Amino acid sequence: MPENVCIRNLEKTFTLLTIFSQCMTNVTIPTLTWKRGQGFTITWFPLFKLFPVLLTIVIMWALCAVLTITGVFPPQHPARTDVKLNIIEDAPWFRVPYPGQWGVPTVSVAGVLGMLAGVLACTVESISYYPTTARMCAAPPPPLHAINRGLGTEGLGTVLAGLWGSGNGTNTFGENVGAIGVTKVGSRRVVQWAAGLMVVQGVVGKLGAVFIIIPQPIVGGLFCVMFGMISAFGLSALQYVNLNSSRNLYIIGFSIFFPLVLTRWMAAHSGVIQTGAEALDAVLQVLLSTSILVGGVIGCLLDNLIPGTDEERGLAAWAKEMSLDAAGASEEGDTYDFPIGMGLIRRWTWTQYLPFMPTYQAGKFTALFTKKEA
Repeated sequence: MPENVCIRNLEKTFTLLTIFSQCMTNVTIPTLTWKRGQGFTITWFPLFKLFPVLLTIVIMWALCAVLTITGVFPPQHPARTDVKLNIIEDAPWFRVPYPGQWGVPTVSVAGVLGMLAGVLACTVESISYYPTTARMCAAPPPPLHAINRGLGTEGLGTVLAGLWGSGNGTNTFGENVGAIGVTKVGSRRVVQWAAGLMVVQGVVGKLGAVFIIIPQPIVGGLFCVMFGMISAFGLSALQYVNLNSSRNLYIIGFSIFFPLVLTRWMAAHSGVIQTGAEALDAVLQVLLSTSILVGGVIGCLLDNLIPGTDEERGLAAWAKEMSLDAAGASEEGDTYDFPIGMGLIRRWTWTQYLPFMPTYQAGKFTALFTKKEA
């Protein structure tokens, strides 16, 4: 009975989210607003289009609270709203994290190699998310300097996470990519406000604890929709491939199914890899347990080993649609320019040699070390 109630709450979560984000996007709500010179006016606000996720969380959280108060959920049920209340009680009001708060960071060969394996997997994952996010936002494909800058920022975040002792790295989170697809909101300003809110949550302990006590069925329902959107946008890249080709169908099918089987088998047999070197075992365990990395490597190998034309493989159409232009920022501006300081950056010619700058010119740095022919 409790499990059935939990499943029903999960179903209600993604049902509400589906209705709000897909069926009611054009429904507007009359809102009373005040404007200088006009006074109070009635404006029609697209509530369901802008806040489908927030509305779903609030409604389902309130429903779980009612079911908790009425005793429908037994004690310690994951859908109860009072299971994790002790987290709020134990959390301090204010706490400022600082580097080295858990002691001096330690470095080991096994730890470094294990983290490098995770970084490699996350790098592949992030690179796949960048063009997906651009397509969700109807933005042009990210150029080389934008991809380089994104990966560099993730690396900087991982370094800071290590200094602060958070115990995790930093990379592009798939659920956030899915949230863009559901909410249709891709504004950088929204991301900046969200980042500021997370900083406040990290300092005000009780505020951050509020988000931790969200019932698990609500989080599970959101995950179903978010990661479903990511999968759909990932599969949409196959529109460039000739799906009537048995060659392509073989590569796609094997690259999707085999990693799912392998990663589940690796999770069930965590100690199966024994090369005699503990560090190497950890690296191989992480790599073979990352489905997106295994699938990408297998798909890349098969696509390059099995004969096929550029048109059949989709390379010709993909090159036109998702060209990684590295020509640098134009004078009239670009989507991936810095919000400020572009006039100064364009005047500095040395920025053309830095692969993370908007003015980066591919090949100029390597040209410095290339001997000129007489």
